[in-house]
Amino acid sequence: MTKTESKLPEEAANKNIRNLGLKLEKEKKISSILSHERDMALEAIEVERAKIKELEKLIRKFKLEGKLRKKFASELDRQKQIAIDAKDTAAQKTKELEKLLKKQKLEALLRKKMSSQMDRQKKLAIEAQEIAIDKKNQLEAVSNQLAKYLAPQIYKSIFAGDSEVNVISQRKKLTVFFSDIVGFTDITDSLEAEEISSMLNFYLTEMSHIALSYGGTIDKYVGDAILIFFGDPETNGAKEDALKCVSMALAMQRRMEELESEWAERFGLREPLKIRVGIATGFCTVGNFGSEDRLDYTVIGSQVNLASRLESIAKPGSVLISFDTYSQVSGNIDCRELERVSVKGIREKVRTFEALSEHGMAEEILKIEINGLKLSADMKRIDVEGINELEKFVENARKILK
Repeated sequence: MTKTESKLPEEAANKNIRNLGLKLEKEKKISSILSHERDMALEAIEVERAKIKELEKLIRKFKLEGKLRKKFASELDRQKQIAIDAKDTAAQKTKELEKLLKKQKLEALLRKKMSSQMDRQKKLAIEAQEIAIDKKNQLEAVSNQLAKYLAPQIYKSIFAGDSEVNVISQRKKLTVFFSDIVGFTDITDSLEAEEISSMLNFYLTEMSHIALSYGGTIDKYVGDAILIFFGDPETNGAKEDALKCVSMALAMQRRMEELESEWAERFGLREPLKIRVGIATGFCTVGNFGSEDRLDYTVIGSQVNLASRLESIAKPGSVLISFDTYSQVSGNIDCRELERVSVKGIREKVRTFEALSEHGMAEEILKIEINGLKLSADMKRIDVEGINELEKFVENARKILK
């Protein structure tokens, strides 16, 4: 083997080694490139993954935004509808408000007119009220004046509407009272007309106060005579009416005794006035008598005539009553029977009774009458001071007589 031939395998081996080295370097480069490519691929994958995540986030965001847009669109539509409804409501309210404003303006105008009308009406009402009050005062003044011409019971009955002013009468059981002043004709001859009027008015006023306090219906005054009846228009029963009438008559006689000293002082009379009284009880006709233009509320009948006759025969200062009256009051009034008398218009003689006093009254009133002295004392009204004054009076009288 030549030297050249021995070098060929070595060169081939070196060449193979170089080729193998090159191949290894190449593979190493390829491996490095592949590793680099792999790292880049991994990085790209990571980038892609990050992009995918970002994209997923973006997709979720878009989905969320889509949902929000949908909700927003729905809410927007709802708000839009609400706005439309609100606009319609506002328009309707505006119309209503306009109507209300028109109504208020109209009401304000009406109020203004009404206020003006009310002021006018108020003024007219005030004027009417003033006229009504004036008319009422005039009517009251006239009615008060007219009332003096009627018995209070009749006046109240008419003005209360309980009775009508018609020509009408009815039968009732009444107790009738007649009285007059003893010797009045002779008294009038000794006095002037003004003195007679003053004296008579004073007397009638005193007697009328007593009559009204007992509830009597004053029928009329005829000069000095007085006609009173009990039992109409108000009654407490025949017994109570008769008792009130007789008690009234006795009260009048007592009042006349109390006034004995005043007749001379007031009117210059020489003798004190005395009255006589006649009373009868029975059925009478009572009511309005007269014409359609002029009426008189009075009483007529036989008992009225009997009371008048009893008065004419009664003694001065006494009260003469009929048997029917006596039968009603005998349990309460002390009476004594007098002689029977003939009365015009009655066939049989009439039993008469003198009413003396209410039961127990005689013991309460002490009287003494001697020459030049007449004294009566009401033990119910007198007090110790009065007794002391009486004692002084008696002592002074004794000194004067000595």
